[in-house]
Amino acid sequence: MLSHLPPLRDVIAKHGLSARKGLGQNFILDLNLTRKIARASGDLTGVNVIEIGPGPGGLTRAILESNATSVTVIELDPRAIAVMQELSSCLTPNSSRLTIIEGDALEFNYDMVGAPRAIIANLPYHVASQLLIGWLRQANNFKSITIMLQKEMAQRLVGRPRTPAYGRLSVMCQWLCNVKLLFDVPPSAFVPPPKVVSSIVQLIPKSQKPEIEFEEMEKTVALAFSQRRKMLKGILNAAGHNGEILMQKIGVHITARAEELTIDQFVQLAKYLLSNKNDI
Repeated sequence: MLSHLPPLRDVIAKHGLSARKGLGQNFILDLNLTRKIARASGDLTGVNVIEIGPGPGGLTRAILESNATSVTVIELDPRAIAVMQELSSCLTPNSSRLTIIEGDALEFNYDMVGAPRAIIANLPYHVASQLLIGWLRQANNFKSITIMLQKEMAQRLVGRPRTPAYGRLSVMCQWLCNVKLLFDVPPSAFVPPPKVVSSIVQLIPKSQKPEIEFEEMEKTVALAFSQRRKMLKGILNAAGHNGEILMQKIGVHITARAEELTIDQFVQLAKYLLSNKNDI
């Protein structure tokens, strides 16, 4: 337990770390909650953890209290970098467990962190989708991804066919990962409190290699959901394909919309679009 460290409110005051809206900052100061998030991430023994946007370090402390081999934090805000450097100095003689990267998580080469690697983070909501898609492109490089998102977005990740939440992110996430909604976090848990409820969601990448390339599946799903309320047949016809034949090939009703297709049916559709163009 890192009980010798100062309270997070004192850390924020010392470093002038007031939350900045432009950086999507909302800080969790309740260490019981950050420990709950770290525990929900599963057994971290032997795992190298990557945290995005550590801020004052509440979640960082909780991960360091776990059995994780190391923690790599990626932070854009130089004020938070100073916080992390101070935290590292307090860890002596185990300061080597904490690596501090000042930079953009969207541009970071995650292979720089040794395997097995896992992501645990309270994500800035304005870049959450971009980060998530980037991680999905290399999903097999991660043991797990445990992240806090706006509840509405988290529900999209676990959305089921024929529900309003089911869409592009649902398909891409569930195609590559087993996705589980863990628990909600109320606005009152943050400083400053956001206007939305947040949720912790976990993605465990599937072990089997995908049948098709990420880009092909992404293009197929994007096309299918490009006009959500239109029948998929019409969308495919407009894109130069024979929608009627394709719908028959993947075993769905001719009037079906994209939200009615299962993950397996999207995979089959992508395979037909890729390999049977001359037949359709």
